[in-house]
Amino acid sequence: MRLAVHGETVHPTAESVAASPYFQLQANGPEGEAILVLGKVEDGRLGWYGQGDDIVFTRDGLLIKTVGLPQNLDGSSITGVENPFASGLQRVTSPISYARTMDWSPGERYGVVMQATLTPGGAETIEILGTRHEVRRYDEHLSGPAGSFTNRYWVDPANGFIWKSRQYVAPGFPLELIALRPYTGAAP
Repeated sequence: MRLAVHGETVHPTAESVAASPYFQLQANGPEGEAILVLGKVEDGRLGWYGQGDDIVFTRDGLLIKTVGLPQNLDGSSITGVENPFASGLQRVTSPISYARTMDWSPGERYGVVMQATLTPGGAETIEILGTRHEVRRYDEHLSGPAGSFTNRYWVDPANGFIWKSRQYVAPGFPLELIALRPYTGAAP
């Protein structure tokens, strides 16, 4: 992940991803890109590791924590509705609203409540490693004391898998995540 902050670019191919025994996630940050590998699975939380101490944690495709970045998401929780990411975004057929409590560092911004509206969009086609995926885009607009921003998720309409997303680690710090070799709950 350190590469995602220091101006590097990556050019994964289907062959290079298939040749590796690891589940892989591409992370594109404001200043560069990196390939992360799955290093830990615990109670549905996936730990994706980069170089050094950089880690991105996801659950159901939702970015829930980062470590080692210039700005970090220290925690995130959804209240007010059943978590739509856990039940599968493909089940969301009309806009829903809820609150997200966010913790960010540095600056010790903890317990920041952001109002969220998740809106299903239309069908789109994305390409990952030369394979086309027919997906549905979902936009999650957040607003509150930290400003406003929009997270985007490109979702498989059959099973809710998030193939690609653009999520804010913190205000002004987006991270694009692309599933290169998705974790399916079993070894490759």
